[in-house]
Amino acid sequence: MTDQHAHVSVRILDKEYQVACPADERTDLLDSAEVLNARMREIRDGGNIVGLDRIAVMAALNMANDLIHAQARDQALDGDFSERLKLISDRVDNVLSDTRQLDL
Repeated sequence: MTDQHAHVSVRILDKEYQVACPADERTDLLDSAEVLNARMREIRDGGNIVGLDRIAVMAALNMANDLIHAQARDQALDGDFSERLKLISDRVDNVLSDTRQLDL
């Protein structure tokens, strides 16, 4: 193991996995494994899907869907912020222009 990489043991659905990751991302990996484990347990305990690989695929699809929705919300917020910044910039420009005209 180098100083730059960590070998992390994660447990998902009572099965242990060894994963290598950059040392500074160890905590993120452990947090991600917890989220994945919770999702897979939820799907497994729902009783409709059998088999570890099917549960994993359903969890991945659900998480990908969540990611797509989060990205869409981020883009909408970015658009709102950009629009608001443009309005503020326009107002500042108008005030500055009015001030310059008064100075003349």
